Order: sequence, then structure tokens, then C-alpha cells
Amino acid sequence: MERAGGRRRVVVTGIGCVTPLGPDAAASWGAALAGHSAVGPIQRFDPRDLAVRIAAEAPDPLLPGDLPPKQVRRLDRAVRFAVAATEEALRDAELAPGRLDGERCGVVIGSGIGGIETLLANHRALLEGGPRRVSPFLIPMAIANMASGYLSIRYGLRGPNLCPASACASGAHALGEALRVLERGEADVVLAGGTEAAIQPLVVAGFAAMRALSTRNAAPARASRPFDADRDGFVLGEGAGVLVLEAEEHARRRGARVRARLLGYAASADAADLASPAEDGSGARRAMQGALRDAGCGPEAVGYLNAHATGTPAGDRIEAAAIRAVFGAHADQLPVSSTKSMTGHLLGAAGAVEAVWCVLALETGWLPPTVNLDRPDPECALDHVAHKARLQAVRVAVSNSFGFGGTNASLVLGREEE
Repeated sequence: MERAGGRRRVVVTGIGCVTPLGPDAAASWGAALAGHSAVGPIQRFDPRDLAVRIAAEAPDPLLPGDLPPKQVRRLDRAVRFAVAATEEALRDAELAPGRLDGERCGVVIGSGIGGIETLLANHRALLEGGPRRVSPFLIPMAIANMASGYLSIRYGLRGPNLCPASACASGAHALGEALRVLERGEADVVLAGGTEAAIQPLVVAGFAAMRALSTRNAAPARASRPFDADRDGFVLGEGAGVLVLEAEEHARRRGARVRARLLGYAASADAADLASPAEDGSGARRAMQGALRDAGCGPEAVGYLNAHATGTPAGDRIEAAAIRAVFGAHADQLPVSSTKSMTGHLLGAAGAVEAVWCVLALETGWLPPTVNLDRPDPECALDHVAHKARLQAVRVAVSNSFGFGGTNASLVLGREEE
């Protein structure tokens, strides 16, 4: 069960997520296929002084009953999202923590911003009450790698413990680097994904100052509109996605259900701008081409593409051109959707949640839609899955994730063959 070059094959045996569409994968997937938008007025704080007052807020995570309340209070919201998604993924994989060989299990959970809620709360405490009001748990609660670190501690996993912090590509990079860990034989099981909980006044104000966010405060459900000619920016979201990745021989040996295969991964850099993608789309193009080479499949084999498309005027246009450059004439028959139209942009968690969507699309044949695509931009002309989910059997799917700093990641997932 090896790939070319002696690398081990890697499969997905469990999925879990918390998204603005629901507290778990089943609820989120059902809402996505129904074309529901999770965008609404911000509820977690009073946004009246902000230029942007909408977001895609996720429900509070469903945490396991064995977590003492005192311990929960010491976990940032981003970590709590990751715990809930991981518990679901492990149940789905039928991997009880006691069955895990800690020496052969790793964790790779990415986050673009980390524990920003904890950081800002303690900054307020410092200003209002002085240094004595700062929590001794500030640093371990706020640092970006604490989701990965806490999961390692909770389950006794002593293999590689990593946290890609690569902006909006963090979740996809986490899955790709977990793939490499498994291929090299450094672990047999890796919990991989991304988490983010950044709906905070400072973060919203910062993105708004960049003019990166949609300002459709009066029509929140219609605000996130990737590829649409009237798009005006993305909508901030939150949540987590975690996948159980296993070396295929390990999964077969324990009789696991294989949900999909992680076939390929590539990362690239634009080396162009701090926030804007390279105008020629070269970074996105090289990421997709590299992932396809890594997977050993040609562009014509791909049956679905979950685009990074966030709803920004430049980003969507550049990604669409890169897709055409990679897939050529096949782009006219390649279904493309951006689920960010429903979930908003989950930043460091986006790539992991969208990989979960790809697994479910491969399994079910249902392709989630891009909602609000009322007037497709001619410069983004593709085979858009617009408004309604499409039933179409797919054997190979690609998921794109691109981030500030010009960082790019593409993943190739394949259907488990009977």
C-alpha cells in the first residue's frame, strides 16, 4: 500500500466540524446542501460602532462531558471548537482514545490568529485593573498552537505536534503536512485540521479598515457572494474542522471505514504582496499543478473543485483565471463552488472545513452550491454550482486555500473505491 517513491498511502477515516451552519458535520452539511446562509448581525458583542456589523457566528461547541468546567474556562474559544470537532472525528473513525498508540499518533491543527479572544480580554483587564488582573493562563490560552498542544495532552498523543499559522491557508497546510508525516512513516494516525474564533471587534475593525469585508449590513444573508459581479468583500466566520488521517495499512488492519483518500498536496508562495494575490495567479496555479502532480492524476480526472473564493473583487477573478490556466478546456465541465457564500470565511479553519465538504461530496455525489451568485462575473466564468446543490458522481476533488502573505495550498482528495 505504497505510492511512488515508497511513500505510504493516506486515507480519511473520520471527519468532524463546528461551523456557522451547525454544531457538527451532519448538521452543517445538510444546511450547506440546502443553500442556507449563516451570515447575520453580530450577536456576541455590540457592533454598533463598527462599519461592518455582520458575521457568520458558529454555535457554542458541544464539549465532552468529562471536561471539568474549570478546565473549559482555561481553553480559548478556538481551542474549544477544535476539541468539539476532534471528538466528533474520533467517534466517526471509531477510534476510542484508549485504542490509540500515543507514540504513533500526531496532531497538526492550524490557526491563522489563535486565541485572540483571550488576548483581547486580558488586554482589557490590564488597562482597567493593572498587571495583577492579567490571567496566568494568558499565554498558554492565547498562543496559536494551543489547540494542537491541548489535543496532544488530552489524548496522550506523543507523535509530531504541529501548528501551521499561515493565515487563510492554515487548515489546508495542516492537512498537507499531516499527509507528509504519514507518508514518511513518522506516525500511523494524525488528527489534522484547523480552528479559528476571531469574531472580535478589533479583528472586524481591522479587516474593515483594509476594505476586505462586505458592508452589506442591511442584507447579511446576501453579503457573501463569491464570483458574483456585485461582490464587495468577504464575511468573517468561525469554527473548526478536523479529519482523522491514517496510513492505509493501519486503517485496513483495524477494519476502519475509509471515507476518502488524501491523494496529493502542494504549497506555493506568490512573493508579490502582503495581502493581495499575485495578479497573474501564478502562486495559485503552481499550488494546483503541484498537488495534481503529487496525486499522480491529470486535470481531466478532477470532478469537483471547492474554490478558495472569498468574495473579494480581485481574489475571485485571479483564482478563476488560475483554474482556467490549470484545467484548460476541462474547466468548462469542472463544477466549482465556494461554500464561503454560506459559512463566511473561517480564516485558518476554512481549508479544513472545506476538505470535509470534499469528503462528503465524494461520498454522496452531492456538490454544495455557491449561493448569492445572481450575476456571475464574466471574468470568473466557470461551471459554477450556483444556488442549488448538484447531484453528480465525483471521483477526485480539489480544495484551494490561499492566504495573506501570498501563501497557497491545494489538496487533492479521492473517492474510496469499492
